[in-house]
Amino acid sequence: MPIFHSVPNSRCLPAFFILLSMALPVPFSSAAAEPAKSTRLVLLGTGTPQPDPDRSGAAAAVVVNGSAYLVDFGPGVVRRAAAAKLDKGVTELDPVNIRTVFLTHLHSDHTAGFPDLILTPWTMGRQKPLEVYGPKGLKKMTSHLLEAYGEDIAVRRDGMEKASKQGWRVNVHEIKAGVVYKDANVTVTAFPTRHGDWEQSFGYRFDTADRSIVISGDTTPVQATIDACNGCDILLHEAQTMKFLNNPMRPNAQGYDIKAYAARYHTTTEQLTTLAARAKPKLLVLYHNTITLRPDKRPLASTPETLLAEMGAYQGNIAVGKDLDIY
Repeated sequence: MPIFHSVPNSRCLPAFFILLSMALPVPFSSAAAEPAKSTRLVLLGTGTPQPDPDRSGAAAAVVVNGSAYLVDFGPGVVRRAAAAKLDKGVTELDPVNIRTVFLTHLHSDHTAGFPDLILTPWTMGRQKPLEVYGPKGLKKMTSHLLEAYGEDIAVRRDGMEKASKQGWRVNVHEIKAGVVYKDANVTVTAFPTRHGDWEQSFGYRFDTADRSIVISGDTTPVQATIDACNGCDILLHEAQTMKFLNNPMRPNAQGYDIKAYAARYHTTTEQLTTLAARAKPKLLVLYHNTITLRPDKRPLASTPETLLAEMGAYQGNIAVGKDLDIY
């Protein structure tokens, strides 16, 4: 079986993917120090479905020129955004300011923070609707959530709180591959990925005046990711450790073959080493991986050091992302 899968319509990606980024290289820093650039990548959640107190559910933000663009909204996203503002000084991530959001796919570990993202910033003062872009099924999910919280919305909007009449609303844009959003700060291009049984899943490339950032979401290795990066400044990509997948003591309460599952849904460190060598990002950042920051509490999971060791054949700049890292 080939490592890289072709994806329908991947040849229809915008022509600018063939151009190399003109931004300066990003120096590697194990401390993930904030670079002196206008555009920043802020990690709000680097975890997996495993409830990990150190790593919230999948979420990242591209911040540029005073605006924030969110990708995915896993569990804890609003609290992590508040921490980015209060602890890291990223004022653009005041939850009230988050207006433009992109979703890679509908898995619960990427969407369980959606009602929090809709409602909490609204109760704190958001005046305008959220603009959310993502795959087919997002409209249905959104309408059901708004219905589920209908009484809460009515009480806050029409009762003594006098919350904004518009701030609870969500404008949903179900997308196809190609340019899906553009404003004075950024052009956002969706590219098709492959994530098991999901009919649609996407990664996103952000092009600003000074940087190009590609976020994979959950995916097996696909040529579209290589084409989307093609020398980009940052590639944020998932990685599953071989140590975890091959551990015979690993619990599997669901009863399915996790190695077969990973082969259809995810990217291993071995596969990512090959993919990144072809994509040639100036900095490769790993997230959504089977690691723990507390090996004494979760001895079956890999450590960040193990993850880097498994990526040892990769010759480029690399970092293991942690929640609230800024690149």
